[in-house]
This record gives sequence, C-alpha cells and structure tokens, in this order.
Amino acid sequence: MSSDNPWSTDEDESQLSRLIRKSRDSPFVPIGIAGFVTVVSYGLYKLKYRRDQKMSLHLIHMRVAAQGFVVGAVTLGVLYSMYKDHIRPRFFNESKK
Repeated sequence: MSSDNPWSTDEDESQLSRLIRKSRDSPFVPIGIAGFVTVVSYGLYKLKYRRDQKMSLHLIHMRVAAQGFVVGAVTLGVLYSMYKDHIRPRFFNESKK
C-alpha cells in the first residue's frame, strides 16, 4: 500500500487522544457517559436486593434514571455552549475564536 493513502492508520489518532480532544470541545458529554455508567452499575448492584419488585419494573426505572442523567448532561452542555458562543462575547467584549 502507498503511504500517501488518506485512509492510512499511520496518521490516525488513538482512541484515547480522540476522546480527550472531543472532551475539550464538549465537556458535558463525558460527564453524561460517566453518569450513565454509574446509574447502570448501581442498578445492576441493586438488582440483587429488589425484593418483591418485578424485574421489568426495576429495569424500566434504571433505564429512565440513566436516560435522565444523559439528557440532563446534554442540556447543560448546550446551555454552556450557548453561553460561551453568544452571551459571554456580547457582554464581556471577547472576540470569537
């Protein structure tokens, strides 16, 4: 294969560096992912102690909690992005990057 191939894996960034770069662009996405993983882990842990609650009801509650955390994190990210792009430059006379 030729080394000038644009699809070459030699020039591709690693998964970790890509995640770090994307985290800088939108910091609330990793927070949402971490919250989702935390809620799911807690739900799996509590699965053992659900007493007389049906399995399907327990799973629905955990899914709603996990989705709620992710939606909340995305909403905060959008609000932060709107503040950073529109409100802060207008009131504090900062130039856009």
